Amino acid sequence: MSSWDSWVSEALSKLESLKLLRSLRPIHLSGEEPKLSNKEASNALDLGNFEIFDELQPWDRSSVEVEMEEATFQRWLQDTPSPGDESIWSRQEANYNLVSSSEKFKKLLLFSGNDYLGLSSHPTVGKAVARAVQLHGMGPRGSALICGYTNYHRLLESCLADLKKKEDCILCPTGFAANMALMVVLGNIGSLLVSGGKPLKDERVAIFSDALNHASIIDGIRLAERQKAVEVSVYRHCDMLHLDELLSNCLMKKKVVVTDGLFSMDGDFAPLAELAELRRKHGFLLIVDDAHGTFVCGENGGGVPEAFNCEKDVDICIGTLSKAAGCHGGFIACSKRWKLLIQSRGRSFIFSTAIPVPIAAAAYTAVGVAQKEIWRRNAIWERVGEFRFLSGIPITSPIISLIVGSEEKALKASRHLLKSGFHVTAIRPPTVPPNSCRLRITLCAAHTTEDVKMLTAALSRCINLRVAGGSDSIHAKL
Repeated sequence: MSSWDSWVSEALSKLESLKLLRSLRPIHLSGEEPKLSNKEASNALDLGNFEIFDELQPWDRSSVEVEMEEATFQRWLQDTPSPGDESIWSRQEANYNLVSSSEKFKKLLLFSGNDYLGLSSHPTVGKAVARAVQLHGMGPRGSALICGYTNYHRLLESCLADLKKKEDCILCPTGFAANMALMVVLGNIGSLLVSGGKPLKDERVAIFSDALNHASIIDGIRLAERQKAVEVSVYRHCDMLHLDELLSNCLMKKKVVVTDGLFSMDGDFAPLAELAELRRKHGFLLIVDDAHGTFVCGENGGGVPEAFNCEKDVDICIGTLSKAAGCHGGFIACSKRWKLLIQSRGRSFIFSTAIPVPIAAAAYTAVGVAQKEIWRRNAIWERVGEFRFLSGIPITSPIISLIVGSEEKALKASRHLLKSGFHVTAIRPPTVPPNSCRLRITLCAAHTTEDVKMLTAALSRCINLRVAGGSDSIHAKL
């Protein structure tokens, strides 16, 4: 048993002695609805009968072809602040008919979303939602520990655990909530393992976080810091020499390294092979947020750890169902011990309503579709190769960060792309530091080769691609 396994077991024993261990007890939804046939009811959770496809279908395009009301479009061009109150309803008409004139809408090709596989518009996923709604409505509404956890949720957890090669999995309302829950639990371990609940400095948990980690990790760490049970060090982005130095100088025994797998703003990968080597050297707990890599990377869609052949070296993997799965929710793939600890002490899990049953059914189906329709994952990487060839930028992932510098330059480039029919947003402070404003572009399975050609042509008319793609990033600190 590793040191971390021992510490988690000790923390669980402490919670049990205090009668603070919490249990998940799934409500079984049988699907016995008089208005549905026996076949429909029995198929409520049966993935064996779903329809799959072997190439791009017309309905796939709805995940990348969008429309925007002309008034909204013009405000965007002018960078006019908006609360989103431009209405597509004609208030002059008593019956509030939907405005149907195509002249009032601007068609755009979406290159800024995270629906990497295009599953949000997949008919099999849609049918799973509809079937679950017919059978159960939204399902029991409550937190998972009260009544919101069902056999639908349990099945989804099981297939995600299998995908991530972990013993178990716990669903959270969002990926943000998943990171918040886990970081807070790390702080709890520091407090639970000492008498009096106030650990001395060398008894605390040392967390080492990449400088470009997602905001949910940063906010979770900040919340954990308030417990006075963790010490935080931020290492330079993907700089393993710096991390090794910080780890070597750390006197605390309980060490944790947390990193994004695929970084959402820069589109680069964490050096997992090197992190695995450092893990063997220093014995830390390795946590990877694989929000953008799950279903996209790896031969089986297992994510960045699978792509780097490091699944066994990653102790805990966080993911989301709102990106490549095209649904909603977050999850933490981990051991059964960690799951029990998270469900007992992870506040953003404990005090949030569980995801609705139809969403769990949709996500469960999406996992199956993602694993069967391998061509979708292949299509993403084909688009990556095409963009790399056409632009001359050596991108390595579907996330493309084109740094243009000032806010004015980024907005000007975004306006040019909007006028050209592309939905690409300018990323500005506080999301990124001043003078590192950028265009963030994402490539999806629903994009075609022609889409990529048109995009690169439009980009070449507004920015110097080789300069924007090769600029050194200026990174914000935790």
